[in-house]
Amino acid sequence: MKFVMVSNYLNHHQIPFCNAMYRLLDGEFAFIQTEKVSEERIRMGWKEKNEQPYLKCYYEEPELCRRWIEEAEVVMLGGTDEESYIQGRLKAGKPVIRYSERLYKTGQWKAVSPRGLKKKYQDHTRYRKAPVYLLCAGAYVPSDFHIVRAYPGKMLKWGYFPETRQYDVDRLMEQKTEVRLLWAARMIDWKHPELPVKTAKYLKEKGYSFHLDMIGGGELEKETKALVEQYGLQEEVSFPGYCPPEKVRELMEKASIYLATSDRQEGWGAVVNEAMNSGCAVVGDHMMGAVPYLIRHGGNGFIYPDGQEQRLFELTEELVRNPELCKRMGTEAIRTITGEWNGENAAERLVAFCRQKGFLKDAEAKEKECRYQEPVSGPCSIAPVISERKWKKDVERMNQAWQKQSL
Repeated sequence: MKFVMVSNYLNHHQIPFCNAMYRLLDGEFAFIQTEKVSEERIRMGWKEKNEQPYLKCYYEEPELCRRWIEEAEVVMLGGTDEESYIQGRLKAGKPVIRYSERLYKTGQWKAVSPRGLKKKYQDHTRYRKAPVYLLCAGAYVPSDFHIVRAYPGKMLKWGYFPETRQYDVDRLMEQKTEVRLLWAARMIDWKHPELPVKTAKYLKEKGYSFHLDMIGGGELEKETKALVEQYGLQEEVSFPGYCPPEKVRELMEKASIYLATSDRQEGWGAVVNEAMNSGCAVVGDHMMGAVPYLIRHGGNGFIYPDGQEQRLFELTEELVRNPELCKRMGTEAIRTITGEWNGENAAERLVAFCRQKGFLKDAEAKEKECRYQEPVSGPCSIAPVISERKWKKDVERMNQAWQKQSL
């Protein structure tokens, strides 16, 4: 087996990338799932087990999986903290590509923990000079790993890659005749389900006609529904509950605006990819991992500073009262996903990268090595270290500039 990917479970955000890898490597690709899918995720619409030909489950065939991990030309590991899967490869100096969300989702102050620093050294820092690279699934990942001095010059942009649909763009955008807002997530504190409700209250008080669908459920569902009743928004806000991925995409295709309100604890947020691919103009919190990589403020969506809910309200209002702007941003959002941030492109770039580094030794490697060009943006491009404080100031400046332009 040339390339083995190891993760907790195969989900619909990874399947398009894995399908492309399987095709590009002529079947010499395997995905090893290390855990059974939880009951909560099954209730959310995830499959208990996928049927892809490249899928193997470690808990069903441990000996085969161990052998494939040991013998593969390249192993890609992520979604699990269990280091034992790759310890033998690391000791032998064999190529490993990690992919990771950020280390310090609740705050970089946690980096001062001596116990935590020791663990990060053992898992990451000591392999600075080894053939180990990091795919950064979120814009703040490089900053966290920079703190522990890991992977200098070896961090690349990455993400999650749900299904990318090819639309008749004009037809898709023309069917978005109503002002429909959408939010889809578990209703938990750091995803802030109260914010779309407050946005709806703001829009109603301004006299706009609209509808908001809030997909999902969770521990804050009762409180969120109570807030809708408190604000008298029963006609404007609907709760479809948990929906399978196909139903979520159907609602995205009808929506014109997507509200991405998670805070810094959202390592990526693949729902942003899906909403953009469906032609939604996204208004996103600047601390979500996907937002700095995917959204160009004023180009294919809006970015609001974390914690500044008034800017969320005002930017959403800008899209509601200016349908042509909303349509233009939604169209650009589609291009962002279909043109660059998709599983097919990510797989092609990763395979080319591995060939250029000499990790993959197939017949095409030498021929394509000399033609490899490092991408300047998107998957597998260099992941810069972003200062959280500076980026927030940049976002605030972008918002101030847009306000002046809109006057």
